[in-house]
Parts: sequence; C-alpha cells; structure tokens
Amino acid sequence: MSKMRVLVLAGSVGAAVAAALLAKGIIGKKAPPPEPQVISKVETTDVLVAARDIQTGEKLAPGSLLWKEWPKDNVLEAMITKDEMADAEEKYAEARAFVPMFEGEVINDKKIVKPGEGGFISAILPKGMRAISVAVSLRSTAGGFILPNDRVDVILTRKVPGPGNLVKSETVMSNVRVLAMDQVFKKVQEGDEVSMKEVETATLELHPEQAEIIAKVESEGELSLSLRSIAENDAKSLEEGPVLAEKYRSNGKTKTTDTLFIRAGIETYATNR
Repeated sequence: MSKMRVLVLAGSVGAAVAAALLAKGIIGKKAPPPEPQVISKVETTDVLVAARDIQTGEKLAPGSLLWKEWPKDNVLEAMITKDEMADAEEKYAEARAFVPMFEGEVINDKKIVKPGEGGFISAILPKGMRAISVAVSLRSTAGGFILPNDRVDVILTRKVPGPGNLVKSETVMSNVRVLAMDQVFKKVQEGDEVSMKEVETATLELHPEQAEIIAKVESEGELSLSLRSIAENDAKSLEEGPVLAEKYRSNGKTKTTDTLFIRAGIETYATNR
C-alpha cells in the first residue's frame, strides 16, 4: 500500500473518531463552574493603639493615639475599646507613657499613668531633675492660686541672730516649676473656675544640688512661693529652668559669712545673708 493511501486512511479514521466524540458531547463541552466558597466574616471592634512611637514620660497629646479594627474574639479585658470608651483620646490627653510604646502597639491602663495616680510625677519629671516638697501655707502660695506648671520664685524668710529680733527675706531661687500642690496635679482649662483648698506642701522641680540647698534653707526659716507672670514664661525661660541666687552658688553649697560671737557663754551668729 502506498504512503498516500495510508495517510488518507488515517485521516478518515481520525475524522470518524472526532465526529463520534462530538456527537456524544465530549469535545467542546465546557468545564462546570467552580463551586462558590463560603467565607465567614470576622466581627471586629475598634481598639486604642499608639499612632507613633512614644517614649517613657511622654504626654499622650492629640495625634499620639488612634482607633484600629481588631477581631472581637481576640480582644482582651485590658484593651481599651471604642464601644466602651469612645472619648478615650480626650480622656487620656493629659496622661503620660509609663513605658515605651511603639507605633501600632495596643494601649492599656498598665502602660500609662494619669494625673493624680502614683508614679505620675516621676513620669513627667525630666531626666536629671529632682522633685522636692517644701512646707507652705495658703498665705505663702499667693493665696492658693499657684497651680501645677506655674513658675515661681522661692523666698526664704528667717530671723537674723542677734539683738533686735530682725527678720530678713531673700530670694533663694527663681523660675522654679511647680509640679504639684499637696500631691495633686490639676489641669486648669481656660475659663474654668479655680478653687483650691488650703495647701500644706508644694512639690518643686529642681536640679539635684538645688534640691539640697532648698532642703538646707528650709530648716533656717519659712519658705514662700512668689508667682511669676505667664508673660515671663517664654521659650528661653523654660529652657533655662530654675536659677539659683548668686550668693548660693558655690559648688552646690551655700555661701556664708556668718561670724560666731560668744557672750556670757551664749553663742550667737552675726550674718549678712
């Protein structure tokens, strides 16, 4: 048989097979569409997270926090949810970070400290500074109108040893920031009525050596706080911080020119401080 006849015969057989398959609907039949997959929707709620990196002691000012969707099944009791506290951003505006927090990290009450809580003063205290409390009275605190974050001058009033029972007052330190009054940190908004109970202590922000001097001079007499004008609290003043009076600057020790006199066995001091 010639090659031509073989090819013709093979083509005829192929055509016959194809025709049979087409007749049965095998060739050209479309594949069935895939079955739709059922996706279960995860129920979510908004939780409070850090909008940026926050350092220890940093104030949670507007823009520091935001709401983020979170699976309801994974919400822990310590998390702050929008359903339970929609005003959390405003409520924590005066709070401080108790520990460092990173962007996107979930916020909870264990990571922040609010005004009036233990640890708040240490959170707002700048590095290298110290908080020291001194005894004051309503009369020695501008009638009770000195509030946290005000700037004051510290005045020492004491009796001068010697005849005449002389009393002398002098400024020991100026531009001192008040941290708290009677362990209370209070934020006063513009227009709010100021009502303060009689205070007994004021907590001041000082450098370590300044704190030592204040502790020493407090034992010599009565300390008073002189309220400084808000117009004096410019950027330069805030950067300078508390300033020690010239006569007290001597390697952290008080300069003195006291002279000891002994009369009839009684010791007295003459001083020009």
